[in-house]
Amino acid sequence: MIRWLRGLRARLAPPAPIGESDWSALLAGSALFSRIDASLQVRLRELAARFLADKTFSGAGGHELAPSQCLRIAALACLPVLHLGYDALDGWRDVIVYPGEFRVKREYHDEDSGVVTTGDDDLIGEAWEHGPLVLSWADVATDLAQPFDGFNVVVHEIAHKLDMRDGAMNGVPRLPASIRRSEWVAIMQPAYDAFVRAVERGRDTAVDPYAAESVDEFFAVTSELHFSDRQTLHGAMPGVAALLARYYGPAAVAAAAAGR
Repeated sequence: MIRWLRGLRARLAPPAPIGESDWSALLAGSALFSRIDASLQVRLRELAARFLADKTFSGAGGHELAPSQCLRIAALACLPVLHLGYDALDGWRDVIVYPGEFRVKREYHDEDSGVVTTGDDDLIGEAWEHGPLVLSWADVATDLAQPFDGFNVVVHEIAHKLDMRDGAMNGVPRLPASIRRSEWVAIMQPAYDAFVRAVERGRDTAVDPYAAESVDEFFAVTSELHFSDRQTLHGAMPGVAALLARYYGPAAVAAAAAGR
């Protein structure tokens, strides 16, 4: 009980502020952060400090995590919740960082035959509902160096975390009052269906074909584009782009638009 009370007190206490030199280095290290409006930088800095205090970071696969790396991951993870609020990141604690791609073992169930097989997947990111956020640092670093090329593994996995908040990983996150679930589905589902058809027919698509894997991957991939190449997303799927702008809010749109 005493340990639990101490942990609760630590979580309720104001997080230690991010030092000026550390924050300046973050802004100087990636245009994704330096081009955000100054008032939004203040908000992001507060959220990132809370993330650092709230989450437990650990290296894996021989990776030694530096404090600067933790700060960069925290800032990336908080970009999607600038408008949604930090509570959208509740319900999980751990961030695990590998030096590069990591391998996980999967079970595959064939619904027709009932046969279950196992295999290995090489990943750069993974998110579990109440479990850790798992990342490849090499890919995080690439996203920071090339922030407007359409890819952002941290945003992708945070989108999965947001999607899972209602208990179902189905491409429909817990929505703000301004967006009805029926409206979300009416926009996203036809866009996803059309995209899957285009990929199946072998067409070149502006959006990463991986988005056709499932509706939850469609939401995660388009979320990446919202923050890293909104112009491409708008050109390919204007309805989806407008909906994500409403979901992530004007603060996040300002951050994404600054890169173009």
